[in-house]
Amino acid sequence: MQIPRIFVDRPLMVGDSLTLPDGPARHLIQVLRLVEGAPLVLFNGDGRDYPARLSDRPRAGAVVMIEGAGEPEPESRLAIHLALGVSKGERMDYALQKAVELGVDQLTPLFTERSQVRLDGPRLERRLEHWRGILIGACEQSGRRRLPVLDPAVNLSQWLATGSTGGLLLDPLAPLALTALPAPETGVTLLIGPEGGLSPRERDEAARQGFQGVRLGPRILRTETAPLAAIAVIQALWGDFRD
Repeated sequence: MQIPRIFVDRPLMVGDSLTLPDGPARHLIQVLRLVEGAPLVLFNGDGRDYPARLSDRPRAGAVVMIEGAGEPEPESRLAIHLALGVSKGERMDYALQKAVELGVDQLTPLFTERSQVRLDGPRLERRLEHWRGILIGACEQSGRRRLPVLDPAVNLSQWLATGSTGGLLLDPLAPLALTALPAPETGVTLLIGPEGGLSPRERDEAARQGFQGVRLGPRILRTETAPLAAIAVIQALWGDFRD
């Protein structure tokens, strides 16, 4: 059986004994049915895995002992920032999950003119917490040891006006193909709209901020497919897939 990886939002040190939060504890005990002495791996986003062992199963909870610290995860050769128009329910969840698996370092949810989802106040806070859980689960599954940054959700115009200059705008009507671009020096910001894409006004606004329109091919991709295809191409051309 694969050794489970669990995210713990606290400092981790070899030799420490700690009680896991309720959610991970229930998953280990009730779903995976781990017994005392079973191995697991903890990580907190600092770049390391921490081999551990289930040392106790109290009536409610799980106590683990940290037995070691792994090597730091190498930094990606290319930092990828995905700025993505907020889409409906599972589409957004899927896009975020797979973007993390593909190696994105930073994610910014954007509200645009054609966004079909409108959130504010407590509803937005709950959705951001839900998205953070999606990112954590993707890291647990994929073996990533560094947690991507999840920015607050903002309006596209506000995001562009606060220093977001330069990057790639995925546009099926753009004359330039993504594969025709030269390799970026350090990182790339990828801007993708929601269902229906960005409006002409928003595309012009992004262009004024230095965003280059690029296309992937002759077909129009769904909002949950487009970022994954673009990130995979970017990683194959210039990033981790070359290693």
